[in-house]
Amino acid sequence: MENKRTPLYNLHLKLNAEMIEFAGWDMPVHYGSILAETKHTREKVSIFDIFHMGEFLIKENPENSSFDKVTTVPVIKMKEKTCKYGFLLNENGGIIDDLIVYKIKKDEWMIVVNASNEKRDEEIIKKRISKETFFENISEKTMKIDVQGPLSRNIVKKIAGEKINNLKYYTFDEFNFLNGSYIISRTGYTGELGYEIYIDSKKSEEIWNLLLDFADVKPAGLGARDVLRLEMGYPLYGDELTEEITPLDAGLERFIDFEKEFAGKEKLLNHKVNYLLCGFVVNGRKTMRHNSKVFIDEKEVGYVTSGVFSPHLNCGIGMAYVLKKYAKENNEIFLGKEKPEIIGRIVKPPFIKNTSLKN
Repeated sequence: MENKRTPLYNLHLKLNAEMIEFAGWDMPVHYGSILAETKHTREKVSIFDIFHMGEFLIKENPENSSFDKVTTVPVIKMKEKTCKYGFLLNENGGIIDDLIVYKIKKDEWMIVVNASNEKRDEEIIKKRISKETFFENISEKTMKIDVQGPLSRNIVKKIAGEKINNLKYYTFDEFNFLNGSYIISRTGYTGELGYEIYIDSKKSEEIWNLLLDFADVKPAGLGARDVLRLEMGYPLYGDELTEEITPLDAGLERFIDFEKEFAGKEKLLNHKVNYLLCGFVVNGRKTMRHNSKVFIDEKEVGYVTSGVFSPHLNCGIGMAYVLKKYAKENNEIFLGKEKPEIIGRIVKPPFIKNTSLKN
């Protein structure tokens, strides 16, 4: 089956992007240098093509909500024009997907899900909501562009107006620009001040080119996005999060509302955590990648989920699931594919401190 292409595919090629298959899409991995794009995002502002993500629209009477039981997010308690991160779980408490819910009105929500899980999430959510609940997959007609970096507010303000100053972290509003009204949220996956723009996919090229016209803006690809999210200790579905992993194993119980009902709740209430998600740094530039092993005293005690070189720390960093009794900050560990190869140390993310995230 041929990979899908975003509306910006040809523009990426013109910018000499190296393309890669990701979740069934041809996506830009970089436009010349992953490390340069990472640094530019932390210092100025970068834009990311995130068209491949899935978006669903849900409408129902909140007084008799079936949607409230679908995820760990307390959708009824949410204030309008706020966002909340949470999970779609299986009956065993395993993570089918992590997602963000946007409360548009008292009786209307948008859900943003991962590209690789879009169709499966749609099927599961449809089965869990009532027949009277309105559901629409708006992914194909919705373009999502992330504008991330300490200068992002100045850039987005020039497009959407002064009202952008009112957005607090994890809130959103509708803004008038390019002859339409579109959602912009103060969210992102980089750990910097940032915004996510949801616009009609027919206007993809127009908004992309408009943003690139600003001198401080450069495009960034999936490679920089992965380094940036790891520097903040943000988990990625398929690496840190899977159906075999619960939010408790990942240390993300703060994103679960145990006061309401949701699939997998009973299993979580009785779940025993054996492996905990930890951050680690290594001595030097080299690090271990996905599925490498973690050793203490030559005993295998865990496995690596993600690893990259951090240009800001000038060393290798990563995340790993480690047996709970060994998952202690500053514990020395060894990493290797089959045997101990390099020395590391367990640390508590985020690896990068004092970013512009909540400025």
